[in-house]
Amino acid sequence: MRAVLARIYRLTRLAASGPGAALGCLAYAAVLALQFVGVWVTVQLIAWNKAFYDALEAREAAAALTQLGSFAGLIALSVASFLAGDWLRKRLLMRWRQTLTERVTAAWLGHKAYWHLRPGFSPAPVDNPDQRIAEDCRLFVSRLLVETLDLISSVVALVSYLAVLWSLSSFPLSFPLFGLDITIPRYMVWAAFLYVALSSLATHLLGRPLKGLFFEQERREADFRHALIQVREGADEVAQAGGEAAETRRLDGLLALLKANWFRVINAELVLGLFTRPYQSTILRLPTFLALPAYFLGNLTLGGLMQLASAFSNVATTLSWFIFSYKDLAEFVAVTERLDTLLQAAATPQPMPGVARAIRREAAEGVALTLTGLRLTTPQGVPLAPVPDVMLPAGGTLWLCGRSGIGKSTLLSAIAGLWPYGQGAIGLAAGPFMLLPQVPRVFPQGLAHAVTYPLDPAEVGRPVIEAALARVGLAHRLAALDLPGPEGYAGLSMGERQRLALARVFIHRPAVLILDEATSALDARSEVDLLARVRAELPDATIICAAHRPPEGLAPYQILALDPAAATDRASQPLPAPRAGAFA
Repeated sequence: MRAVLARIYRLTRLAASGPGAALGCLAYAAVLALQFVGVWVTVQLIAWNKAFYDALEAREAAAALTQLGSFAGLIALSVASFLAGDWLRKRLLMRWRQTLTERVTAAWLGHKAYWHLRPGFSPAPVDNPDQRIAEDCRLFVSRLLVETLDLISSVVALVSYLAVLWSLSSFPLSFPLFGLDITIPRYMVWAAFLYVALSSLATHLLGRPLKGLFFEQERREADFRHALIQVREGADEVAQAGGEAAETRRLDGLLALLKANWFRVINAELVLGLFTRPYQSTILRLPTFLALPAYFLGNLTLGGLMQLASAFSNVATTLSWFIFSYKDLAEFVAVTERLDTLLQAAATPQPMPGVARAIRREAAEGVALTLTGLRLTTPQGVPLAPVPDVMLPAGGTLWLCGRSGIGKSTLLSAIAGLWPYGQGAIGLAAGPFMLLPQVPRVFPQGLAHAVTYPLDPAEVGRPVIEAALARVGLAHRLAALDLPGPEGYAGLSMGERQRLALARVFIHRPAVLILDEATSALDARSEVDLLARVRAELPDATIICAAHRPPEGLAPYQILALDPAAATDRASQPLPAPRAGAFA
């Protein structure tokens, strides 16, 4: 319980602090005050029960009509306070959800936690972070407001209702037991506490499995939704391979897992409901039955009986907050654990245990790049190909070659400062750098965002964007800049996507450019032309190019061969010279 409360406190502090915190707390206090108005109305309705039913018993029509008017006024006040409080609570929900979501997102993106905490890269990878950020932040704030407001108002209401019940149940309950005369003073008060206490214990014992099942159900739902997104994003590959049957099998398998856990959830809810549903149905009738002995003995009028039953019901239902909220509390605890686990993991991403992380980052003096004694491993500690020592002058070009899977991309990640596993030293000159992967991203915001990423297109300007696209041979795509969202890059081939990524080079003009097979989808002639244009535009940039064929457009270049035989074979293959007018 202490760990759960600590998690709730940490997340609540994140959601409720920051800019506008005072306004949020004021809104919370206003919602609570409006709920207290509802408590006051309920107390007045308890007294109204006696006055109204006594008027009925005495057949006083005028008094009954007066009480009907009082009832209408109390109901109007109750409705107004509820609607105002509900409106304020929903405003507060979005305010705190926005703050919490922004902070969880910052933690996930900060220190590249999203990169380190992937499956296979960490001993404790975080599953479905998108679902945790999008859904769990909303659910946490929603449950936080509902449960805390209800709990606080229930405590205040309990004091008010208990005072009324105490004053009304002045008569004792007497009965013989094993030859003894037993007398229980104010037995209606003790009956409420005993009944609810035993019921709360039964609810907890029956509903305890729900928290783990809710946690698992959220993961299953997120896995299934993510698989659907993967089909959408890989539509070309699925269609070209005729993979509909395979995707159907995968989706059916995930849906079967979701379904199996869902059945476990509803079975657990059924077991809990076998107790809580009868409890909810009887809690409003039980006080009348318990008070009947006093009524038959003449200690209560009919109005008094109804007033006492109403007071007892309000005390019992208020005490039953835990029972009525148990399912929601189980979901709240599961959501809290998922969010807090994400934040804790993102704060200190755990590396694979027992794997060396001894790569030293050094300042490169007088040169652009130095690699000294570098030995990289996989996250599981499997050694990759040894990396020869390198000293690359500023403005030079390095061709990194070797067969597929030998570790070229891993080496580039290490140079970029991402890869932690291995030993040795890497020196890199200061200055902005850019790494272009083999499969460039496209962006839902549209084509312009893909060209300027990570800058906003508004910062760059339309003329600069158009010029960059023209330089890489995408002038025919200029009209797509005006198309919304994915329509802007619909139909782009892989070669065009690589050209699109290269257009970013002309906008950002990095001091160090890393190309990880960034032109692999282009024909040899187009690759030579584009790389030559890059070198002409950035004559002082240091370029590191991983590729299966020599980057002739970047010549002259040094060779860093992770697979020397492959480098010799590919370097001997002739390539045509750049076309005349390639830089026009």
